[in-house]
Amino acid sequence: MSATRTATAELGHVVLYVRNLEQSVAFYRDIVGWQQILDPGTEFRAAGFSGGRTHHELLLIEVGPNAAPIPPGRRVGMYHFGIKVGDHDNDLRATLNRLNTRPDLATIVGASDHTITHSLYVLDPDGNEVEIYIDVPGVDWHNNPAVLTATIKPLHL
Repeated sequence: MSATRTATAELGHVVLYVRNLEQSVAFYRDIVGWQQILDPGTEFRAAGFSGGRTHHELLLIEVGPNAAPIPPGRRVGMYHFGIKVGDHDNDLRATLNRLNTRPDLATIVGASDHTITHSLYVLDPDGNEVEIYIDVPGVDWHNNPAVLTATIKPLHL
């Protein structure tokens, strides 16, 4: 991996097709805690969210209840995307508490201590896997990139 970069590239946003916009909005707004910046229209059923870094990090587009589901198991395509919800385990615990109050919106499928992050893995209302995490304070991955491949341990919140 080269430390020299010739251009700045960053992940700008994710767009998801969803069956039920209201249900997905409730998950990403009320459980994850993202600020909703675009309300659903009547003709173009979509909702946008921003954490404040850019104009939108997530756009949801409603495709209706008869849309094909995400196929289960290993497949080509997105595995999951991550959403950082704070800087301390208490921030992650708060999200876990919100998840536990709305089991109709999400299913927890895993929890891991990755040394650099503490992570919950959740299926959103449409089955998209979302890693909800905090960066562990004091872990210096810039100067110790080996922590990126540290052994995964069970998460104890």
